[in-house]
Amino acid sequence: MDKVLIVPGLRNSGPAHWQSWFESVLPDTRRVEQADWERPCLSDWAARVREEIDALDEPLWLVAHSFGCLATVTAGLVRGERIRGALLVAPADPARFGEPAVLLEEKLPFPSLVVASENDPWVDARVAEHWAGQWGSGFVSVGAAGHINVDSGHGPWPEGLALFEQLRASTTAPG
Repeated sequence: MDKVLIVPGLRNSGPAHWQSWFESVLPDTRRVEQADWERPCLSDWAARVREEIDALDEPLWLVAHSFGCLATVTAGLVRGERIRGALLVAPADPARFGEPAVLLEEKLPFPSLVVASENDPWVDARVAEHWAGQWGSGFVSVGAAGHINVDSGHGPWPEGLALFEQLRASTTAPG
């Protein structure tokens, strides 16, 4: 089974979050740890994602949420050969964090799927769909699901796991 790297957003997606549930049900899963979970900085967070990618000895899958999606994309643009694919859930709006969008405006060199909500308080659905287009990602709207986190009722999230498994099944091994 391929390794999976969980890339949380602000405050590290706590123990009741769907990302923590993914960790408990998917084998060979590890979580990226950030130095400061309260003050996201794209360059710092992306550097930690790159370090974790480099520490693993084989191609891997990424499962990111919110600001973790921006860190994943940034790291993925320079480590694409190591990544089989990425599930990018409720990607943060870089403008909301004062991050330069130009750094993110490239097609990802691996398969990816953006999952967004129609009423996410952190990113407008049109913005999430725009980023999916920029990254060459598939796009799925899950309706009115808030930020797709614990506050919006997403602890264990079987639908998200099914989307991840569909993404994995639709891709082939690199090279």
